[in-house]
Amino acid sequence: MIWTFKDDRPIYSQLVDLIKIGIVSSEWQPGSKLPSVRDLAEEAGVNPNTMQRALADLERDGLVYSKRTSGRYITEDNDMIDSVRKAIAAENISSFIDSMKKLGFTPQEALEAFKSAVEGGERNE
Repeated sequence: MIWTFKDDRPIYSQLVDLIKIGIVSSEWQPGSKLPSVRDLAEEAGVNPNTMQRALADLERDGLVYSKRTSGRYITEDNDMIDSVRKAIAAENISSFIDSMKKLGFTPQEALEAFKSAVEGGERNE
């Protein structure tokens, strides 16, 4: 996983988002064991307490669960994972629409620009 952080939000919040993306993109499979807090913190280059806070948020949301003696695991609830995936997509779409409005695009122009970018990306793959 690539851990890239921006200065606009707290690190733990960005960790939550990055781990969610890792889960919904199947980088971590449902039911799989997560690395330890220390290992994840070292990989991400953050304080273990910061990683612990992010994992606690994910656990509270139900995406991650703990087994007392063996660590943390990804939920096996595929409906929850799909729901989170769709919520992340909706946030990204909303952000795209807001950005295009600020640039003066009409909804139709934004849609055409998006379609053109997607089709161009398909040719480059």
